Amino acid sequence: MSQHPQRTVEAVDKSFPLSLVGRPITALDEPLAEFSTPLLVLDEQAMAHNLQVMAAWTAERGLELMPHGKTTMAPVLWRRQLDAGCTGITVATGWQADVALLAGVPTVQLANTCTDPALLRRLAAHLLEHPEQELVCWADSLATIDLLERELPAGSRLGVLVELGADGGRTGARDEATAVAIAERVAASSTLALYGAAGYEGALAHDRAAESLRVVGAYCDRLAALVVRLRPLIEGTPWVTAGGSAYFDLVADSFAPLTDVRAILRSGAYLVHDSGFYRGISPLDTTRDVDEAQALLPAMRAYARVVSMPEPGLALLDAGKRDVPFDEGLPTPLAHARRLGGQEQPLEAEITALNDQHAFLRWEGDSSLALGDVVTLGLSHPCTAFDKWRLIPIVDSGTGTVREAVETFF
Repeated sequence: MSQHPQRTVEAVDKSFPLSLVGRPITALDEPLAEFSTPLLVLDEQAMAHNLQVMAAWTAERGLELMPHGKTTMAPVLWRRQLDAGCTGITVATGWQADVALLAGVPTVQLANTCTDPALLRRLAAHLLEHPEQELVCWADSLATIDLLERELPAGSRLGVLVELGADGGRTGARDEATAVAIAERVAASSTLALYGAAGYEGALAHDRAAESLRVVGAYCDRLAALVVRLRPLIEGTPWVTAGGSAYFDLVADSFAPLTDVRAILRSGAYLVHDSGFYRGISPLDTTRDVDEAQALLPAMRAYARVVSMPEPGLALLDAGKRDVPFDEGLPTPLAHARRLGGQEQPLEAEITALNDQHAFLRWEGDSSLALGDVVTLGLSHPCTAFDKWRLIPIVDSGTGTVREAVETFF
């Protein structure tokens, strides 16, 4: 897997100390205390744990994992996932596919359709120059096939998964008859290669209530049945893929009876998990009565400093919407310390609102919180955490030392 040119720390990298400017991001060796706030960090030990947990979980069920790289858009983290046994990286846009191919990812799954003619030709040109890599995209209409065949240059060979949707869902053919018609067109194409069936169950529910699980499970069963129906049209071993980060257990159950297929999950948030949305919905969280050794752990957190205490029970922190995610729940205060990296004390408080650069921290009664204190924040939804940072330090939670940083490509 090729690497992007060696990145060094720049003076404009948010919250990095000037002492690291010019240092390669793979060789930092700096105490966390030297960084500024606001700050997003990744936990080295928790990420390593999560990689092991998911690798074991999928292997026990005979599943492959092509995690959604859009979560982090960090090739250095994709490398860790591939090294842990993942068979490819999934992306959401044609541009992200280009980033992944340029990073040397051997198999890139585009869980969408690229309809940009210039970008399609660019991707095709890369694949012609690098036959050791493959790109597999989704298609949910005959019009999609028309566009791909029209815009791809001669000699292209793009893999295609027929996407099955559901009423009230997102993209995807709404019925099996349409999906089969698309597959027949792809199978007859000289430019496209039919790989199998794909879908996304996560748009159909947002909790683990009984009815939500029933709807998701029924959809996954339909997807499993579709790949069996398409098998006669496919050269080689068929693919069937589903599984975001919320219901991959239901996907595994539906795919379990299949034989001689590549059953592929795409869960991406597992690498860093979270303290909010995925903690509440993931099948591998301790809230599901999963033993901690087999559970995913939160591997991202933020630090924010108290900059104002204008009235009793209220503090303003120096982290806001431009620093931390908020679309699937506000940050959760975990603790506070007199300095970054210092001894933490429990904190009974709540983030009630975010502005662009401020968080509103409120509590009842007395508190030992003081101006300048650093508050540790648990976060919700990794996909909207990484995109706010060009460079993210990885901290050794045992020593409090930052040894490297992750560069993102958003």
